[in-house]
Amino acid sequence: MEISVPERSLILLVGPSGSGKSTFARTHFGKYEVVSSDTCRGIVSNDENAQSATPDAFDLLNFIVRKRLKQGLLTVVDATNVQPESRKAFVKIAKEYHVLPAAIVLNLPEEVCTERNRQRPDRNFGRHVLRHQTIQLKRSLRGLKREGFRKVYVFDTPEEIAAVSGIRRDKLYNDKKTVHGPFDIIGDIHGCYDETVELLEKLGYELRPAPERKEYFGWEVTHPQRRQAIFLGDLVDRGPNSPEVLRLVMSMVKDGVAWCVPGNHDLKLQRKLSGKKVTVNHGLAETLEQLEGESSRFRDDVRDFLYGLISHYVFDDGQLVVAHAGLREEMQGRGSGAVRAFCTYGETTGEIDEFGLPVRHNWAAEYRGKAKVVYGHTPVPDAEWLNRTIDIDTGCVFGGKLTALRYPEDELVSVPAKKVYCEPVRPLKAPETVLSAQQEYDDLLDIGDVTGKRIVQTRLRNNLTIREENSIAALEVMSRFAVNPKWLIYLPPTMSPCETSDLPNYLEHPNEAIAYYRNRGVEKIVCEEKHMGSRAVVVVCRDEAVAAKRFGVTNEGLGVVYTRTGRNFFTDAALEKQFLASVVQALTKSGFWGKLDTDWVCLDTELMPWSAKAQSLIREQYAAVGAAAGNALPAVTEALRATQARGVEDVGAVLDKFAYKEAAINRYTAAYRNYCWEINSVDDYKLAPFHVLATEGAVHVDKSHEWHMETIRGMAAGDAKLFQTTPCRIIETADAEQVKAATDWWLELTAAGGEGMVVKPYDYVAYGKGGLLQPAVKCRGREYLRIIYGPEYDLPEHLSRLKKRGLGKKRSLALREFALGVEALERCIRREPLRRIHESVFGVLALESEAVDPRL
Repeated sequence: MEISVPERSLILLVGPSGSGKSTFARTHFGKYEVVSSDTCRGIVSNDENAQSATPDAFDLLNFIVRKRLKQGLLTVVDATNVQPESRKAFVKIAKEYHVLPAAIVLNLPEEVCTERNRQRPDRNFGRHVLRHQTIQLKRSLRGLKREGFRKVYVFDTPEEIAAVSGIRRDKLYNDKKTVHGPFDIIGDIHGCYDETVELLEKLGYELRPAPERKEYFGWEVTHPQRRQAIFLGDLVDRGPNSPEVLRLVMSMVKDGVAWCVPGNHDLKLQRKLSGKKVTVNHGLAETLEQLEGESSRFRDDVRDFLYGLISHYVFDDGQLVVAHAGLREEMQGRGSGAVRAFCTYGETTGEIDEFGLPVRHNWAAEYRGKAKVVYGHTPVPDAEWLNRTIDIDTGCVFGGKLTALRYPEDELVSVPAKKVYCEPVRPLKAPETVLSAQQEYDDLLDIGDVTGKRIVQTRLRNNLTIREENSIAALEVMSRFAVNPKWLIYLPPTMSPCETSDLPNYLEHPNEAIAYYRNRGVEKIVCEEKHMGSRAVVVVCRDEAVAAKRFGVTNEGLGVVYTRTGRNFFTDAALEKQFLASVVQALTKSGFWGKLDTDWVCLDTELMPWSAKAQSLIREQYAAVGAAAGNALPAVTEALRATQARGVEDVGAVLDKFAYKEAAINRYTAAYRNYCWEINSVDDYKLAPFHVLATEGAVHVDKSHEWHMETIRGMAAGDAKLFQTTPCRIIETADAEQVKAATDWWLELTAAGGEGMVVKPYDYVAYGKGGLLQPAVKCRGREYLRIIYGPEYDLPEHLSRLKKRGLGKKRSLALREFALGVEALERCIRREPLRRIHESVFGVLALESEAVDPRL
C-alpha cells in the first residue's frame, strides 16, 4: 500500500524502542530528510545511548529541524515521540514554520520490540523502560488528531509495515509553480460588474453570454492569447451587482480561464450562506438582498465556490504569489491557519486610526522575498509598488478605478469607476507627496546590504562573488563621493584590450581583435572608432516631473552625468544643468521620446575633451613629464651634435639614443595634446553616446550594436554640435577583404592621431565557445599607447617585455562587471527596490578595486 504526506510537512515517527522507526526512515525517506535523536546524541557525546546527553541532543535536533523547515524541506523526526509533551513541542515548531505535522505510528506488540532490543547489545536498558513507552503510546493514540496532526497512520504489525510500498508526497493546493501564465491579475471588485466586464474586454478577453449552459452560470469567456485572469478576492459587497460578478468569476474559474483567491468579504458571505452567525455590515446586507433574487441552487453554488477557494497561490516557478491581503516570504507556499488569516485580513498593529479603522502593519515595507507578491485589500489611489510587492486595489467601489496587472509584463491596465457606489470611511485621496511608497522607502539604505562577502545573482553569469575587502573599498567611494544613489542605476564595465600582436613594432593590432570573435564562432562584428574622452553615464529625464516620478529625485534638475566610479562628472552644478538641458532639447527635437515611448533614458557615452575631466592628471603626470623632457633633451642632443662636430669619436651611438628620446617625447606630448582643448562654456563639450542602455520599460541589451548606432544617429540629428556620432563598420569575420578594409581604416584613424577602435560582436550580448563573450575589446594605436606605457615603450627591449602581458584577470573582470551592469539595469526596469539595484552597482565598484594592471 502507498501512504501520502504533504510535500511540505514535519513527520514524526512514533513508536517504542525496537519498533523499527530507523529502518522505516531509511527505507522511505532520503538521507538528509531524517533527523535522528540517536544520531544527535552521538554527535554531542560520541555515544548514541548516552541518556545524560539527551537534553543537548534534542537541542541540536530541534535546531536542525527548524533550519530545514525554514527552507521548506520535508523533515522526518526519528525519535520515540511516545509522550504527548514531546510531540507538542514538534507541533509547535511545525506551526511556527507554517507546515503541516503528520505522524506515522509503529504500534508493534511489546513482545516484538523486546525481542528486537534483546538482539541489539547496545540496547541494554531494562524491560520496564520499553513497557513504559508502550503504555504511553497506547494512551495517546486516539488523541493524535486533537494534538494537531493533520495525517496519522498507525501500523500494528510488522506485516502492515512491510506492506507500505512507498510514500506519496502531495503538493499543497496553493502550489501552482508549474503554471506560468501569462496572467491578468485583477484587484478588488466589490460588486462592480460593469467595470469588471469593461476591464476584461480591455485586457482582450472575449465574453459571450451562454444561456444554454443552464447547468452552471451562463458565461463563456476566452482569450485569443490564452491568458488567464486571477481575481484577488472581495468579489462582493458594497457594489451594485455582486451576483453577476460571482456568476462571471465562477464561470471563468470552472472553465479554467481564471483563478481566484478569497477576500475577507467573500468568506464572510460564505459563512452567512452556511448558516453561521455573522454581523451583517460593510455591504453584506446589500449582497444578501441582491442574492434574494437568485435561485437557491445558485446560492448553494456560491457557498460551495467560496468555501473551496485557496488562501493564496504560488505560480511561475515560485516567482509570483497572489493573495488578497498579501503574504510574507516565510508563509508563501505553506499551509496553516495563520497563513490563511494573513492572506485574508493582513496584519494589524492593534491600533485604531482617526476613522475608527484598524491600523494595518506595513508588511510590504519589510518584504525581501524573491517572489513578486500581488495583492489588494487596502484601497489606494494608484497601484503601488513596494519591495517587489504591489497593491492593485484602487478602490473602484469608492469611485476610484478597477485595476489589473498584466504578468509578466508588469503593465497596469485600469478602467474608471462609473460612479461612487459607496462612500469610504477613510477618504480615498491621492498622496500629498510626489514620491511613491518605494521611493520614500528607498530614502534610507541599509549598510548591511552592501558590506561583507556577498554573492550576487545575475542573469548573464549566474552567481558572482564580491569579497569583503572589495566591498569595503566600494563603500568608501560610494559614501564619500557618489552622486545621489537614486540616479545610480548603472556602472559601465572595464574593457579588455585585444591579444598581443605578433607583428613587429605593434603591441595591439586589429588582426587579434577580430580573431578573438572569429575563433569563437561570431560571424559578424562591429568596429567603432574609439573616442579619446572620459567615460560618462548620462541619466536624463524629459522634465523634472519625470525625475520625481520615476527616480524619486526632486530639486536636482533633469538628471545627472557621472563617471565610471559613480562620481559627478561636472563639479559645477550650473554647468551640468546647462549641459543636460541641451541634451533634453536635442532629444526632443529629434523625436527621441516618442520613438522609444519613454520619458527618460540612460546613455553610455564618451564625453570630450579628455582634458575636461583629466585636467589634473594631464598637468601633474603627462605635462610634467613632457615639460621636463622637452626642456632637457634638446639641450642634450645639441651638445652631443656639437661634440660630434668637433671630431670626438664614439659619440654617434649616444647621439642616436638621445635623438630617439627627443623624438619620442615630442610624439608623446603630441599624442595627449590631440585630446585636449580649452573649455569656456557648455558649447565646448562633445558627447558621443555609443549605447542606449535603458528607457522606460526596456533594457536594450536585446538589440544589436547596429540598432544602437542608428538610434544614436537619430538623436544626434537634434543637435549636431553637441552630439558626435561614432563612425563604425560592420564586417563579416570570415571575409578577408572586409577584415583588411577594417584594418586599413584603423591604420588611417591612428595615423591621424585617433586612439584606435573598439571591436564588438554584432549582438549586444554574445555567446560562443567558452560561454559569454567579451562585450567589446579595444585595439589602440601605436601613438596612443605611448601615453599609456611611456614615450619609449616601442623600443625593442620594452616592447618584447610588454608583449608578455597577461589578459586573463582583465577579461574575467570585464565579463563580471558587464553581467553586473546589465543586472542593475534590468532590476531598475523591473522597479525593484534601490537596495537590489545597488547590490549590482556596488558589485561593479567593488570589483574595480581588484589588483589588475590599469594600463590594460
